This record gives sequence, structure tokens and C-alpha cells, in this order.
Amino acid sequence: MAFLFEYGLFLAKTVTIIFGIAVVIILMVGASSKPKSKKGEIEVTDLSDSLSQSKQQFLQQTLDKKALKALNKSQSKAQKNKDKEAEKNVFYLEFNGSMDAHEVAGLREEINAILTIADKEKDQVIVSVESGGGVVHGYGLGASQLTRIKQAGIPLTVCVDKVAASGGYMMACVADKIIAAPFAIIGSIGVIAQIPNFNRLLKKNNVDFEMVTAGEYKRTLTLFGENTDKGREKFKEEIEETHGLFKHFVSDNRTELDIEKVATGEHWFGTQALELKLVDEISTSDDLLMSLNESHQLYKVAYKAKKGVAEKFGLQLGLAIERFSVKALTKLNQSKY
Repeated sequence: MAFLFEYGLFLAKTVTIIFGIAVVIILMVGASSKPKSKKGEIEVTDLSDSLSQSKQQFLQQTLDKKALKALNKSQSKAQKNKDKEAEKNVFYLEFNGSMDAHEVAGLREEINAILTIADKEKDQVIVSVESGGGVVHGYGLGASQLTRIKQAGIPLTVCVDKVAASGGYMMACVADKIIAAPFAIIGSIGVIAQIPNFNRLLKKNNVDFEMVTAGEYKRTLTLFGENTDKGREKFKEEIEETHGLFKHFVSDNRTELDIEKVATGEHWFGTQALELKLVDEISTSDDLLMSLNESHQLYKVAYKAKKGVAEKFGLQLGLAIERFSVKALTKLNQSKY
């Protein structure tokens, strides 16, 4: 046991030293480099080609030469017929939103790129949305970005494979069609705000807190001051107003909904959401893309922000430390048995 204790202590010291050195290096690199505006670039992936390659690789390993030759001949003929048709494109985007919805910045760049080339007569956009919601202004902007696609006259479909709740559903409801997986989480058309209050703790420790505001409702509830019933009522009123705007936005985009029935803050699984008309179809994004691949050219569009030297180094170093720690702890645990 003494050996294990000493080994664990040595491991902790080693990780601490490495981490300390890494922080110093990152700070030095960051200080030496001139601040630059973060830029990125649009990456386009040919999904049709990727699907074709995967299929071909699988067939080469499962069919004999004669059968493979016959299949290739029939596929070549089918491809020629497909090429004769007017070229139709599907632009596929993935939006995986966090609480602060900072991913909307990338979504904006992706939509800007698509709108410069998309043909409303032939093309369409599919967006896979995955988010449990977050800040109102962030997801409101996300919904506005998707609305730009519809305003341009381009058909828009939103797919929900896992979750589109609260702000996530605010974005999804903009689409011409919403497709959800059977157990995807849908809905949560409600608003929540939580704030802790430490006023009694400060009073107990004889700590005074002063807050100066101009305007009666500049601050309704506070973390450290003594909250009042009037402030609580105003805060509740603001929450209700936000909920009313949310309900109005959803009902404008999903006119067939019984908004009072679904705007209770509850969420439902995909099959239940279909019955409530929160979604239009039960399927997955994979099934939709594969079916469209028969008649369309599929492209995945993604905006990738460029990382600075210090950021790249910090990320790689963090991963290295994590791998080292996991390996060391695994060996330590193994030595106990």
C-alpha cells in the first residue's frame, strides 16, 4: 500500500509540473504573437462520392468477379441516366448547439456560402439540429439564419436525430418539414431562468453589499442583494413575455399546431411529437440523405474556424495529458488486483 501511495503522489507531482510548464509556454507563445481576427473557411464534402466509395468497397469484398462486373455495368448505365437529368443539389449542414449558441456564427457562414450558389428551382437544404436549448437571443438568431433559406425560396428540411428542445425546437420549427427519429426529444416550448441568492450568507458573515442602479427595473433579482416581492413579480412578468413571444413564433411557423396544448414546457419523443404535429415524419437524417442520393448530388457544408498557434498547442497538450493520466491511472488500478 505504501508503494501505491508513493506512486500516486509521484504521478500527481509529474502531471502538475507538466501542466505548469505547458501553461507558461502557452502564455509565452500567446504574448509573442500579434492578435489577429479569427478567420475560417468553408469545407465542402461530396457525400454522394463518399457513399459510392463505401458501397463499392463493400461490394468488392462480398461479390465474386463475375457478379461484380455485371453490377458495375448496370450501375454505369444508371449513372448515365442520372447525369442526363437536370443536376439537383442537396446542401447538408450540421448544427450542434450549446447553451450560449456560439455555433450560430459558423451556421451564418455556411448559409451565406449556400445562398450565393443555390438554385431555388432545383436545390434544397437539409439541416441536422441537435440542441437542448440555451440563451433566447442566441437561438433566436439561429432561427433567423434558417429563415433566410426559406426567404430565398429554397426548400428547407430539419432533421432531429437526438434532441431539438426549447431553443433547438425554435430553430427546427422554421423548416418546411421536420423529420425526427422515433426516440428524438422534441418540444420543451417553455422558458426557464434560475438565479441563486447569497444575501443571507453575506449577512451572516457581516458582509455588506451595495448595488446602484438607474431605472426602477434595471435589476429585478440579484445574486447578492436582498430580493423583493416587487422584483420577483417583474422578473416573472418578463419570463411570461418571453414565453409568449416563443409561442407566437412557433405558432406562426407551425400553423397546424394546438399551441396551448404543446407550449407547456413538456417534451415528447419523436413518435409522440408526430401525433401532436410538432414534426412531420419519423425517420433519420441518414435515411433521408440516402433516399435523396438516388436523384440528387449531396454536399456537406461546414465552416471551420482557424485556430491560433497557442490554441492548437494547448488543445494537443491537453489531449496528451489526458491520455497520459488515463494510462497511468489504469496501471495503478491494475496493480491493486
